[in-house]
Amino acid sequence: MSTEQDVLGYFETLSNWGRWGDNDQLGTLNLITDEVRLAAARAVRHGRSVSCAWEVAVPDEMERSTTACPCAADMPGAENMPAAFHADRRWGFSSERIGLSFHGNTITHLDSPCHLFWDGRMYNGRSAALVDPETGSAWGAVTAAANGIVTRGVLLDVAAARGVPWLEPGQGVSPDDLEEAERRQGVQVRSGDALLLRTGHGRYRHENGPSGGITQAGWHASSLPWLRERGVALIGADTPQDVQPSGYDGILMPVHAVSLVAMGLWLLDNCDLEACTTTATELGQWDFQLAVAPVRLAGTSGSPVNPIATF
Repeated sequence: MSTEQDVLGYFETLSNWGRWGDNDQLGTLNLITDEVRLAAARAVRHGRSVSCAWEVAVPDEMERSTTACPCAADMPGAENMPAAFHADRRWGFSSERIGLSFHGNTITHLDSPCHLFWDGRMYNGRSAALVDPETGSAWGAVTAAANGIVTRGVLLDVAAARGVPWLEPGQGVSPDDLEEAERRQGVQVRSGDALLLRTGHGRYRHENGPSGGITQAGWHASSLPWLRERGVALIGADTPQDVQPSGYDGILMPVHAVSLVAMGLWLLDNCDLEACTTTATELGQWDFQLAVAPVRLAGTSGSPVNPIATF
């Protein structure tokens, strides 16, 4: 396993700053070329699609503004609506206002490079001062991926490779785990791929509910050089990525920090990979086309998403 000094060194040795030009905000998404997308399309061999996201539930205590009504006249502010809305008594609708804090350990979401800083810098050396509390980030925001992320996805089931229903909190995934899962499943991760890591936490969450703690299974920082060597464009996990505790006193979330700041490697946090795993097992196919379409939220450090795997 990597020492803390090794991990600190990753900010230099794994850096992609300048690799695609000084003005690049896509980072490793540049590895998803037209040829990679065409190859991803060829991974669709059965035509079956599954979601890799959790349903977003509304807590009872959350303030809600959803109104379902039998007719428009009953809507708040209906007196200001055109006369036609009042005349048609058979017509009604519902409407929502949504406020969502999606970063954290529950909602499936995409992290863009401006989500994290290290020594006051973001990906490609830009200053953290480019993030304004009123207008959001002028650099590395989720809108850099406005055209969507469509590539070949590979699911590696490390829990199954270890012969357990799920990894226990605090257990990290190393390159040896990844290569054993590749061998067991007969698949290999290649440049431009999105790599989805199954620790089994999704199964635990389905059976027991959200854990609520900060200790979790996930990527160990020693996997970072392997991910760069393989040319992975996007990583996802059924946890918030980093194993916790990280094992390093001075780096709370090394996978987040090195990936987003140094590598420009985008992250899919809190995926639900159980349906994807069931489908892959049934079909005997562990690669697929993965489509991730972030909402074009100006200046934001990510977006809630519904990743779709098509086999």
